[in-house]
Amino acid sequence: MSLDQPLAPLPQEGTGFATAWPVRAGDVDPYHRLRFDGVARYLQDIAYEELHQTALHRTDPTWIVRRTVIDVIRPVVFPDHVHLTRWCASMSTRWTNMRVRITSEGGGLIETEGFWINLSESSNLPARISDEGLAYLARTTDEHRLRWRPYLTDPAPRESDTDVPFPVRATDIDQYNHVNNACYWQAVEQFLVDYPKLLAVPHRAVIEYVAPVLAREHITVRGRYEPGDVSGRPVLRLWFVVGGITTTVVRVMPLQ
Repeated sequence: MSLDQPLAPLPQEGTGFATAWPVRAGDVDPYHRLRFDGVARYLQDIAYEELHQTALHRTDPTWIVRRTVIDVIRPVVFPDHVHLTRWCASMSTRWTNMRVRITSEGGGLIETEGFWINLSESSNLPARISDEGLAYLARTTDEHRLRWRPYLTDPAPRESDTDVPFPVRATDIDQYNHVNNACYWQAVEQFLVDYPKLLAVPHRAVIEYVAPVLAREHITVRGRYEPGDVSGRPVLRLWFVVGGITTTVVRVMPLQ
């Protein structure tokens, strides 16, 4: 897949891991739209539900996400009820692309894909997925040669007076002593307040985590908005920088 390609469809209706819950009041903006950080938490929640309701909690319990793609075709709004379906779209022996479709009873539709890496509990390094785990994931895909390739390779711009500090709070830190991946989307939402037209049409947001950010580190966000890129579409680009090193890259743009 490339940055502009559509996400892989569900191979057969009724397959995948499914769950549902009401839209949380703390996950929506003043216009009742489900925010990106809310979507990211929902992706974490269904991942952990699937982990603990299957043998994966025993065979392959530790995963981190390297990239998330979120396609908002029709926004989910509060108060509504969301239905989520999760399945493996492609895989290798150490990582997998996990698709999640979020639909709502009010007609919302959000398609997502996450690049998840299996970690060794002893070394915290990428590890081979167990035979049982591979067999479970392979039920919904025939693509077993997934390779990592970054989509967002633009270097961060130079430091400028438009840089915005993003303070790390104690509540942003997860069990690995890293800033939790959903927290980065809060900064994305802060920038999107100035560009509501990006959210007024079907849009794609992509985030890639280059390096973890630890507690007490200082994050600066560098944002650049282009009213029309080479394809003529507006695009918002963000770089999260710690000590001159880019740790996370984001792009938000209309869907083609």
